[in-house]
Amino acid sequence: MTGSDRPRLRAVEAFPIAQDGERAIGLRDPAGFTDQVAVLPRPLLDIVSLFDGEHSLAEIRDIVAARYDAVVTEAEIGRVAERLDEAGFLDSPRFVARRERIEAEFAARPTRPAAHAGGAYAEEGPALRAQIEGFFRSPLGPGAGASGSEIGKLRGPEGPLAPLRGLLAPHIDFHRGGPTYAWAYRELLARSDADCFVILGTCHAGMPDPFAATVKPYETPLGPAPVDRDFVEALARRYGDGLLASEGAHRVEHSIEFQAVMLRWALSERRPFTVVPILASFLHEAVWTSGAPEADPRVPRFLDALGATIAASSRRVCVIGGVDLAHVGPRFGDPEPNTPVFLAEVEREDRAMLDAVVAGRAHDFYESVARDGDARRICGLSPIYAVLRALPGAQGRLLQYTQWPDPEGAVTFCAATFT
Repeated sequence: MTGSDRPRLRAVEAFPIAQDGERAIGLRDPAGFTDQVAVLPRPLLDIVSLFDGEHSLAEIRDIVAARYDAVVTEAEIGRVAERLDEAGFLDSPRFVARRERIEAEFAARPTRPAAHAGGAYAEEGPALRAQIEGFFRSPLGPGAGASGSEIGKLRGPEGPLAPLRGLLAPHIDFHRGGPTYAWAYRELLARSDADCFVILGTCHAGMPDPFAATVKPYETPLGPAPVDRDFVEALARRYGDGLLASEGAHRVEHSIEFQAVMLRWALSERRPFTVVPILASFLHEAVWTSGAPEADPRVPRFLDALGATIAASSRRVCVIGGVDLAHVGPRFGDPEPNTPVFLAEVEREDRAMLDAVVAGRAHDFYESVARDGDARRICGLSPIYAVLRALPGAQGRLLQYTQWPDPEGAVTFCAATFT
């Protein structure tokens, strides 16, 4: 453990849960270095909250004893720390060894595994195809048969709709967001002849770099989504060093994986295609520091490089944002359960934010989120901004707005197109 007897909890995700009728806090690791969930009832939570690398076991013992007028020993606290360390929750030499081993195994792999197959979506190809096709037939979907649309078939009031330059699709699991995925990919089937898809996805675990690409093909139960190495190399030349520095962040991140699955379903029997998978994580930091969205010089350098690479490419390029919107409720840190009245207000605020998105106004979108300190926790903040910057002059259309209205943890998401 860090500092011998001074345990330090890693930056993991905490969420409220109920166990045996009592409220507790669960800990999980969005970076995927442990797949365990630690459950902390209130007395244990008070102990673990002091695992900050500053307090010794003896100091923790004294603080807890004073709070509860109860006797707790250093040995008991040490056993709690040891169990958390074994599970990968503490910042310690043991964790460093675990992380290095896992990262080395991923770096050695020629492909990026389908990390969420069998959980967030069906694991076998035929079952996955049936699952996705069911999204179209859902009462919330675009309708049966829409999955067989041909390029140019969708029409607006004045005739055929223009080809797609970009698309926003959810990254929530298929069980909750499937019909909204169908609205997004119906448009791609009907209006895109692209053969290269730049996929900008949220990095939920965070990373030291604002952007991270990978050259590893994304495996799916429907076959791999191959990476356009020529595009990645051209982008890296324009951007400079660091494009692959945080490549390991792709290992278990789902925001791009789900788009790769949908692209394989939509196009594998129609035409060859490649992907350019890029994770983004930079705007939440700007919100927290009340800074400008592009204050980090790496951000405008990357976004300008991406725009130039798209413009110079001989491929037919479409930009996809794998994004969700608001995350509200006790599971995400709010004090009260969600109510219909509150979720109606969330929808009003989301739709006002999306007005800036479909108008292609990146800065206005950022300001709409930053003015209240990102109170709704817009999960797709960085990739949405990057999509808008990568498509100057683009005009959008909101296809579908959806809420998953869980009182404990509601998530909102959408499908939108850009031309």
